Amino acid sequence: MDDMDESMASPSGSFSFGRAVSERGENEVDEDEDIFYIPERRPSLDLGPTPMDTSNWHYVEQALNPAQSYRSMTSEENSDILEEDQRSFTQVQLDRADSFSSCYSFDSDDCEKKTPKVKSKEDTAEPCSRPELIQDPNEIRHPSLTVGFTLKAICDTLQKLSEIDMQIFKRMLWRNYPQTFNTTTIQSMDILDLVDRLLECYTLEVSLQITKHLLTRLGQERLITQLQTMCLRNEVRYDLRETLRKKYCEDVAMEGEKKPFADVFTNLHITTTSDNGPNIEHEVMTIKKLNTNRKAGTLLSVPDIFSAERMRNDFTKVKFIVVIGSAGSGKTMAIRKLILDWIEERSHQHIGFLFPLPFRELKQFEGSTISLLEIIQTLYPATKKLRIEDYRCSECKLLFVFEGLDEYTEKLDFETTDYYSNFKEPTTLNIIVVNLMRGRLHFQGLFLITARPQTRHYLPWDTHYDKIELRGFLEPDKDEYFKKWFKDPEQAARVIEFINSSKTLRIMCHLPLFCSLVAEECQHRFREQGTHATLPSSITYMYTKLLFVLLRQHRLLRAPHRSADEERDFLMKLGKVAFTMLEKGEFRISKSHWKATGVSDEEAVVNSGLCTLYVTRISVMCRETVLSFIHPTVQEYLAALYTFLSSSSQGKSMLKGMLKAQKDMEPYKTAVDKSLKCEDGKLDLFLRFLFGMLHKPNLELLQSFVAPPIKQPVSIEDAAGLLRKRIRDCQDPNRKINLQCCLEELGVHASDSASHLSH
Repeated sequence: MDDMDESMASPSGSFSFGRAVSERGENEVDEDEDIFYIPERRPSLDLGPTPMDTSNWHYVEQALNPAQSYRSMTSEENSDILEEDQRSFTQVQLDRADSFSSCYSFDSDDCEKKTPKVKSKEDTAEPCSRPELIQDPNEIRHPSLTVGFTLKAICDTLQKLSEIDMQIFKRMLWRNYPQTFNTTTIQSMDILDLVDRLLECYTLEVSLQITKHLLTRLGQERLITQLQTMCLRNEVRYDLRETLRKKYCEDVAMEGEKKPFADVFTNLHITTTSDNGPNIEHEVMTIKKLNTNRKAGTLLSVPDIFSAERMRNDFTKVKFIVVIGSAGSGKTMAIRKLILDWIEERSHQHIGFLFPLPFRELKQFEGSTISLLEIIQTLYPATKKLRIEDYRCSECKLLFVFEGLDEYTEKLDFETTDYYSNFKEPTTLNIIVVNLMRGRLHFQGLFLITARPQTRHYLPWDTHYDKIELRGFLEPDKDEYFKKWFKDPEQAARVIEFINSSKTLRIMCHLPLFCSLVAEECQHRFREQGTHATLPSSITYMYTKLLFVLLRQHRLLRAPHRSADEERDFLMKLGKVAFTMLEKGEFRISKSHWKATGVSDEEAVVNSGLCTLYVTRISVMCRETVLSFIHPTVQEYLAALYTFLSSSSQGKSMLKGMLKAQKDMEPYKTAVDKSLKCEDGKLDLFLRFLFGMLHKPNLELLQSFVAPPIKQPVSIEDAAGLLRKRIRDCQDPNRKINLQCCLEELGVHASDSASHLSH
C-alpha cells in the first residue's frame, strides 16, 4: 500500500499517461525506477482489426465544455478554486479533441508507452470493489440533467471532502477505473479536472453512480444525501421554470401581432425611497412640490430588487419588500421581468425557487380550508416532489411574489386573527394573508408584494419591511419603449414625433400603461391606413382610454357587480372634487373635499386608480397623509368630464329651440371666458379637455361604459364657431394658441380654422 501511495503522489511537474501519449513523449518525465519504466521505441505493428479489448470502454457523446458551464454556475464563494492563474496543465481545454482517443493511442509511431510494473502482494491484497454501472437504454433522461449541472453538483459535493478523504477518493478511482484514471498524476488533479475527466468517459447517470458508490465506501452518507437532494431540487426547479415559462413568457399581443416580452420591456424608474408624491410636471403651469420627502434615494433596476448584494447589505437586510406604485406605473411589467430573468438565469440565481402567487389567482381559494403548501402545490404541481426539509433549508432560498395586494377585498384584521405559522396546516385564505402581512409565515422565505399606495390598510405598523417605489419611465425610456414596440423604424419615429407634438402627451408617457395605449392606437391606424396614417389629434381621447382601462379593471377585479349608473355617479362625485380644487388652484385633496362628496379615499386610490396617497414629513415627529390625483392633468380631465356630463344631463330637461341651444352653450362660453382671464393658464388644459369631450370618437368611447346614454349638448359647428370668435377677439398670443389647441381637440384641422378666420 505504501508503494502504491508513493506512486500516486507524483510531483506537480509530472504528466499524465494520456498526455504523454498525445504529446509523443515530448515532455520530460520524473522517473521512479521502482515503479515505472519506459520501453524502447519500436516499429508500428499491424494489430489487425481488433487491436485491443474494448469491452470495458464506455462510449458517450463528447461533452461540450462542462468546465466552462461549471464556472458560469459556480457561486462567488467557490470562485477561488477556478481562478485562471491557478489552472494546472491538466485543466480541461475548451476546444479539445476527443480525450478518450488521446488516452488510448497505441501506435508506437506516435507515442512512448508508460507501463506500470506488476503490483506487489500488498497492493493486490486489497479487493477492487467496482460497482455494476447500470443504465437502462430505454430510460428517458430528465432534461434538467445537463453536463453543466452534473459537473457543478459533483464538484460541489467533492469540495466538502477533507483532504485525506479526497486523496482516498482519487486512489479508488485509480484502482477501480484504470481504463479512465490510469494516469500517474491523478493525485495532482484538481476537482474540476477530475470530474471533467469522469464526464468525458462516462454518461451523466453513470458518473453520478460512480460518485455515489465511492462516497458510500468512504462512509459519506451525508454527502450522498446532499447530492441526491441537489438532483431532486434541480428537477423540480426545471419543471417549475417550464411552468412559469408557459405562463409568463407568452408574447405580448399588439393589434394582431405578437412580440416577445423581452423585446418590449424597457427599464423602469425604481427608487429606494417611497412617498415621493405624483409626477407634477405640467405643460402650462409650474406646480408647487406636493411632498416634503427630501431623500433622493437610490435608483434600482429590476435585478436589484432582491439581489444577493442587497441581501448582504446590513442596512437593507430585509426579507419582506413592498413595491408601491400608482395605477399604470409598471408594477406588473416589473414582476414579469423579474420572473423571466429568474427563468432564463439572468438574475436572482441565489434564489432556489420562485413562486408567483397573484392575488387574483388566490381568490379561487376563498371560502375553503387550505394550507399555504397546498396552494403552492395546486398552482405549481411540479413542487409536489419537494419534501418539507426543502422548504425549510436555509441554503435553498424561496421567493414568494404576491402581486396586486390591493386586489384582495377581504378585511385584514391584524388584532384578532388567529396566529398561524405552520405553512403545512390547513386554514382559511384570510388567516394566511393576515399572518403573511404580520411576517409570521415561513421565516426562511423571501417575500415580495406589489400594491397601489395606501399600504397602511394592508400592513400593520410593527411589521418589518422595506418599501420601494416604482414611478414608471424616465425621459429616455419613453422613446426606447416605442422603438422596441414598433419593428418599423419609420413608424416608431412617427409615434415619437406624435407624442413630442404635445408636451402633455410627452409628460403622461411616464406611465407605461399610457405608453401602451398610445402605441396600440397608433398601431391600429398603421394597420388600417399604412405607415403614413393620420395619428390621433385629440389628447382627450387618449385620457378617456386611460380612464376606460382603469375603470374596466376595477369592474372586473374589485367590483364585478357595479352598474354603469354607479360608475357614472362615482365619476360625477370625483369630478366635482377635481373641479372644485381646480377653481381654487389646489392639487392636494383635503379631507373636507372627501366629506363633501361621500367618496372614500380607498375607492379613489385603490379601486379606481385615479388618485394616489403618500405621506409627507412636516417635522421629525409630525407626518401628514396627502391625497392627490395620479397627475395634475388627470384632475383637469376629470373636472372637464364632470362639466360635460353635467351639461349633458341638464340638456335632457330643457325646452327645444334656440333657448335650449343658448343654454347648452353657456358652460362652454363661461369656461372659455374664465380661461382667457387666467394669465397663469391654470384652466388651459381643462378647456382643451372640455371641447375634446365633444369629439365623436371620444363620445363613443365614453358611451361604452357610462349610462344613461350621453347626449351631445352642443354641435361641433357651434363649439368651433365660439372658439373662432374668441380667437379673433383675443389679443394675448398664449391664449390664442390654447384656443387653437381646443379646435384641434374638436377634430377641426388647422387649415379649416384658418380659412374660417380669414373670413
